[in-house]
Amino acid sequence: MARTDALHAQRNRVRIAQTAARLIAEHGLTDWSAAKRKACRELGLGEREALPGNDEIEQALREYNSLYRRDEHTASLRVQRQAALPWMERLSMWNPVLVGGVAAGWATPHSDVRVEIEAEDPKAVELALINAGVEYGALSGRNSSSSQAELQIQGNAPVRLIVITPTQRRNRSRRDEDARLTLAELRVLLLGEMSAGTAASD
Repeated sequence: MARTDALHAQRNRVRIAQTAARLIAEHGLTDWSAAKRKACRELGLGEREALPGNDEIEQALREYNSLYRRDEHTASLRVQRQAALPWMERLSMWNPVLVGGVAAGWATPHSDVRVEIEAEDPKAVELALINAGVEYGALSGRNSSSSQAELQIQGNAPVRLIVITPTQRRNRSRRDEDARLTLAELRVLLLGEMSAGTAASD
């Protein structure tokens, strides 16, 4: 009986993850907790149902993109990565790293282009943007417990900068190693995609 219950719970986790991924991809939901709860309601499941983790949602998004929007996904992901490249080049003094879904490959067209940069003081980054005439908005600021800040660079393809200290970068979780691309890695990846596209068109 216990084994049957466990299998049933696992099947429901998969169903919730798949439904939440569809909601995120099709409707641009950014609150994944809300997407999971909405998925439960759509599936007629109770509030006490065990919810999938974010890693399960990411995997479900990969599967959704592969099944339902393969060509569109490849094109939109390339555009998002290309949008990150010039900003990573301009901000190279702060060791930029592309992170999140655009780096990992599960991004939807609604996903933020997120670039993590390293600075002891986020104000130094803001000052550099101001001096360069870059339009941006502060999404979060420093507080007593964290030096992290998030800045949104405005434009046709907005880019979100996550400013962290060197200590925060050293102490970050290692779970998402595959979801990080340095400037050099991004250049190689885009060059490879361009070469593959050229070869396919010949």
